Amino acid sequence: MKILVTGSAGFIGNHVALKLLEDGHQVIGIDNLNAYYDINLKKNRIKRLLPNNNYKDYNFDITDQKKLNQTVKSQQPDQIIHLAAQAGVRNSLNAPRDYIDANLIGFLNILEVCRNFGTKHLIFASTSSVYGANTKMPFSEFDSTDHPKSLYAATKKTNELMAHSYSHLFKFPVTGLRFFTVYGPWGRPDMAAFIFAESILKGRSINIYNNGNMKRDFTYIDDVVDGIVRNLENIPSINHSWNSDAPDLATSGVASYRIYNIGNNNPTELMKFIEILEDKLGKKAKKNYLPLQPGDVLASWASTEELNQSIGYTPRTSLEDGITKFAEWYKDYFKTEI
Repeated sequence: MKILVTGSAGFIGNHVALKLLEDGHQVIGIDNLNAYYDINLKKNRIKRLLPNNNYKDYNFDITDQKKLNQTVKSQQPDQIIHLAAQAGVRNSLNAPRDYIDANLIGFLNILEVCRNFGTKHLIFASTSSVYGANTKMPFSEFDSTDHPKSLYAATKKTNELMAHSYSHLFKFPVTGLRFFTVYGPWGRPDMAAFIFAESILKGRSINIYNNGNMKRDFTYIDDVVDGIVRNLENIPSINHSWNSDAPDLATSGVASYRIYNIGNNNPTELMKFIEILEDKLGKKAKKNYLPLQPGDVLASWASTEELNQSIGYTPRTSLEDGITKFAEWYKDYFKTEI
């Protein structure tokens, strides 16, 4: 197939694009290379894709509706995997307009090209953050997500609603994927694994919020990519058994619409994650214990039963193996001597 991947210089998007190329697909990559974090890291990710003749690279912002229309019209992708976004829970407290522009206006532009140019299937990134103030574990796609604790989460919840309305009105299938704490090689510098590794190796203290009393469903990047790519063939349809008196929140009776969790289904104590990372880096962390930050949740835990039933999805990477691979990549990429 010919597949458009937005956010091709991003952490997840770059891994997805690389996997698609390995599988023999043609990939059109779009990224604006913004300065939210190290642009050189993003450029080096793109360098992994450029040698493949089936890859076409575009550098612009998806909020530029004219350029997006021109690109989709000229390339005519079969499917779109939309992973571009302004990410980060904590940063959304400080730069809210960035999230409205990228995650709402940008997503509207993606929906419009799907509407206007006959896209056969849209897969888009949501987030575990939409579960917000929920405390019933594990988080299920059938749970309410009406109480987000950050603007970032609110924009992603809005994406799900926008996607449903466009799918209903303009008759194209959409799949939303709620990612749970993705980590691994080529990761984002604003996420825990990267922040901790840098501080540990440079002898700086790491900030541990809520005094370490947090759990996350850490999900290795290869398992996330597997879930995304296999959904290319898992095109949703209208759920004809959907009951409008008791609506199923993960499917729809009026749209070809589906929501799935992609997680590890195995929540881990934050301190356990740090302990393994210390071991793989060969150095102990200096720890600075702090209160819970605004926007943070105490725990996340994905129910992956629905994705397992649909595509046979089962995460294969243990936390120990995943952190080992991340630590090896980190030390090699930054040439850090232990």
